[in-house]
Amino acid sequence: MKEIILLTISGEDKPGVTSSITQILAGFQVNVLDIGQAVIHNTLSLGILIEVPKSAESSPILRDLLFKAHAMDMKVRFQPIDEADYEEWVLAQGKSRHIITLLARKVTADHIAVVTDIAARHGLNIDKITRLSGRLSLDDDASTRNKACVEFSVRGASGDMSQLRGEFLHAASELDVDIAFQEDNIYRRNRRLVVFDMDSTLIEAEVIDELAKEAGVGEQVAEITEAAMRGEIDFNESFRRRVGLLKGLDASVLESVAARLPMTEGAESLVSHLKALGYKTAILSGGFTYFAEHLQDKLGFDYVYANQLDIVDGVVTGEVTGEIVNGERKAALLRELAIKEGISLEQTIAVGDGANDLPMLSIAGLGIAFRAKPLVRQSAKQAISTLGLDGILYLIGFRDRDAAL
Repeated sequence: MKEIILLTISGEDKPGVTSSITQILAGFQVNVLDIGQAVIHNTLSLGILIEVPKSAESSPILRDLLFKAHAMDMKVRFQPIDEADYEEWVLAQGKSRHIITLLARKVTADHIAVVTDIAARHGLNIDKITRLSGRLSLDDDASTRNKACVEFSVRGASGDMSQLRGEFLHAASELDVDIAFQEDNIYRRNRRLVVFDMDSTLIEAEVIDELAKEAGVGEQVAEITEAAMRGEIDFNESFRRRVGLLKGLDASVLESVAARLPMTEGAESLVSHLKALGYKTAILSGGFTYFAEHLQDKLGFDYVYANQLDIVDGVVTGEVTGEIVNGERKAALLRELAIKEGISLEQTIAVGDGANDLPMLSIAGLGIAFRAKPLVRQSAKQAISTLGLDGILYLIGFRDRDAAL
């Protein structure tokens, strides 16, 4: 039988702990089977799973480790591991792995208790828990734009993935948090293209509603917009009806409307970080090119596809030129961009809020319903409602300190 021991060293974090311990192990030619370390509030917890060679089985290795830990004012624990248990643990590495991401303004024990209970009831075992967000000051007001994110790496497979996702979605709604559940695969760490809807996603407004107010038909257009966003009216039909109501609007109004459009929380931060990290970005909008290009100039999007509002002699005609960018067109454009960039759809991310965004959300490797209507949230793979757009960085595994680069 091989001698396998789990060492657990804990105490105040300081430089040289891992070095001192492993130097002793090296002196006895020990094999390191696994190693992990975490530091929480300057308290270190270091675990090392070792295989002691036969030549060292009668050596003073444990005594030396105990003395060294005492000298560093650290606690050490030795736990023998049965060889059969170890081999069973090795075989478990082939199980499927997923990432659960909890996002909130401030994470509470209740949030974690609910998330981990759901995971446990579905047979998922937590391997690792990581805080992706920065440290929060106690003076921070939780009602402001704080961000908190905890990531759980889990292994195992639920017998009913649909039910699992449903429970996470229900819990997120009840707790006023966001809970994402993704397969932990190579694509998650290699996304290359992010496409966005514009209205009510990149900006906190529906441009056509703002134009309608200027034209004096705000209520009529808003009613049609809401029905379309709920999926009650075909997008093409609703779009033509709304644009038709803008007939006669002075085109000079477009500039003033563009200047006052409110940017969504986290939009500028997200796009700037994505660009710094080498991602390609695009706007795929059922709105108008004039406003999408305004955002492109401001934030630096690589691609823009939207509807061209027809203007003759400085007046809106109530028509659009070219093919309408509806839900199906957005999905087709996403496919075209993926081919153009030489990547697979699994390497794409799509973000939107309306029913006409569902086709592109469904084919993207990571489809995110952002502050969306219930129908869209339920249909999308992931949803974010409590944080700003920059919360998307957490879903692709970035920490606050990474995003600051």
